Amino acid sequence: MKLVTIRQEGREEAALVLPGGVVPVPEQYGDPSEEKGAELLSLLESGRFYALKEACDRGEVRGVELSQPSYGPLYRRPRKIWGIGLNYVEHAGDLSESAPSDEPASFMRPDTTIIGPGDEILLPDQSERVTAEAELALIIGREARDVSEVEAPSVVAGLTSVLDMTAEDILRKNPRYLTRAKSFDTFFSFGPELVTPDEIADLEALEVSTVLNGEVRTSNTVSNMTFSPWWLVSFHSRVMTLLPGDVILTGTPGAVVIKEGDVAECRINGFEPLSNPVVR
Repeated sequence: MKLVTIRQEGREEAALVLPGGVVPVPEQYGDPSEEKGAELLSLLESGRFYALKEACDRGEVRGVELSQPSYGPLYRRPRKIWGIGLNYVEHAGDLSESAPSDEPASFMRPDTTIIGPGDEILLPDQSERVTAEAELALIIGREARDVSEVEAPSVVAGLTSVLDMTAEDILRKNPRYLTRAKSFDTFFSFGPELVTPDEIADLEALEVSTVLNGEVRTSNTVSNMTFSPWWLVSFHSRVMTLLPGDVILTGTPGAVVIKEGDVAECRINGFEPLSNPVVR
């Protein structure tokens, strides 16, 4: 199953990606207390996400296909967004850093950084060097605490593409400034597709590429991560309880410096591309 969030009539609601096109999620999966289409985060938090998936697997979901839908971020208020630094050894080498070998370099960021496909990345006045990084991200579907690496896929609702921005000059002043360097508004682009794990034939073969103005600047495969996606889920579940809708990034193959007028993009094979224009 593949899900997106579409913008229509001034609201953002979940939709299914079917062979014939994009179809709004049927009303019975929405929040009964609200007279509007289903929101993706609400589907995850209520557990209706899995009922919808079962119906899709049985071929029971139909609807009116939308022409030229406008995509938003998958959702805007996850309880937690975990970032992971230096998870590809080659990326660490590019930064003259040593890749962590025992534990991942984790950090958290606020949900006010979230934007969606096509939204503008705003370069802050406080920084003269901002970078963009393409990443694969995991979306938690079930509450999870102390899960094993083997159990991890069962608590993941899906995977998606993201662009993670950093005010690199602020970070280089002092590594303790990581939270500040990652937390400017518009510094986290999220979507457009949530792809359930069963749609991915070989997770380790996924290729993640950071693209600038249509040119692939850096690329690597999941198999070259120091810590695998399922390992990251297990590790972080031992730190704090993971909740439906929480997001765990998996690291980038490499960053690119972005400036006004650029278009940054995340490409992952099998996923819709995610791109955002850059403004100051």
